[in-house]
Amino acid sequence: MSTETRKSRYTVLKVPAYPTPEQAQLMEKTFGCCRYLWNQMLSDVQEFYAATDIHYIPTPARYKKQAPFLKEVDSQALCAVHQSLRKAYLDFFRNPKVFQYPKPKTKKARKDSFTVYCRPYHTGPSLRLTNAGLQMPKLGLLQVRLYRKPLHWWSLRSVTMTKTKTGKYFCSITFGYEAELPEPVIPTPARTVGLNYSMARFYVDSNGNSPELPPQMAAAREKLARMQRKLSRMQQGSKNYEAQLHKIRLQYEHIANQRRDFAHQQSRRIANAWDAVCVRDDDLNVMAQRLKGGNVPDSGFGMFRAFLRYKLEAQGKAYIDVDPYAPAAKTCHACGHVNENLPARARSWVCPHCGEELLREENTAQNIRDFGLMAVTRQPGVA
Repeated sequence: MSTETRKSRYTVLKVPAYPTPEQAQLMEKTFGCCRYLWNQMLSDVQEFYAATDIHYIPTPARYKKQAPFLKEVDSQALCAVHQSLRKAYLDFFRNPKVFQYPKPKTKKARKDSFTVYCRPYHTGPSLRLTNAGLQMPKLGLLQVRLYRKPLHWWSLRSVTMTKTKTGKYFCSITFGYEAELPEPVIPTPARTVGLNYSMARFYVDSNGNSPELPPQMAAAREKLARMQRKLSRMQQGSKNYEAQLHKIRLQYEHIANQRRDFAHQQSRRIANAWDAVCVRDDDLNVMAQRLKGGNVPDSGFGMFRAFLRYKLEAQGKAYIDVDPYAPAAKTCHACGHVNENLPARARSWVCPHCGEELLREENTAQNIRDFGLMAVTRQPGVA
């Protein structure tokens, strides 16, 4: 089969890891060395650019003389820091509106991590996944719990070790493989749905449907509020304070997992049910500043959009971005009249032109679908 009909794809399995005390100690050294190397490289790049107006990133070998402790950890993890910093600069110069300028790393980050790439040697690959665990350089055999066995044609590409603030270790194993390109699905009005973000119901689609929010998510947030109130009454720095703080971190992690699982379930359901999805390309940070009554970033809608996009593209279906400045809320989907006098807080309204009674969120979702279909049909090569 020709290479034009095949494409390289990647699958990541994130599994819990259970290191021994010796392995955990070596991981802590690796986390610290990678953080130190990132900060040193970033500082040298800025100094070199200020003196010569040229961006140059030194290699990790340059720092091993002044910092001998870098020799105690795997050199591949240090090489990955160099590649990550280079990619961060390339992303920033390519699109500074989306990617931020690289910043120094601190110990107070949400998690510590390092990446090791699989290298072929005459004795075999540097990373090997066996029934007993994951074989890694210097760490040795690391015990992991696989919830899914990789397919036999997948090749192991890299491993990223992370440690959360709650003290849990996770191993993200990246596999690469060749897969056939899916047949593109042509969007049709009957098989296309529009999604409108809703602060109260997560989203409302063009058919008036919205997902049922799990009650466990609201209960978990209420429990977090009680735990935070209890923490505020404790003496900062005491043992009880630190113990309660650890419980709060575990609860934050639990809520994040609930939010991610909900986004995966909803995006999978929509990707399987529809041939095309139209979503308004809103800047959620700007929306959070405008909508003071709700916590927009905590809803997970941005993560939901990212999940929905890659799941649709994997099936050859279309994810259509709609202009966020299009008057979707003020336009009547029945006659196309734009009501410029529509109040911002109106949940329902009557079209002054045709008299149609409209629900604001459902009408907006229908217009998002229509605007997305019009944008697709105007593209060259689309009938």
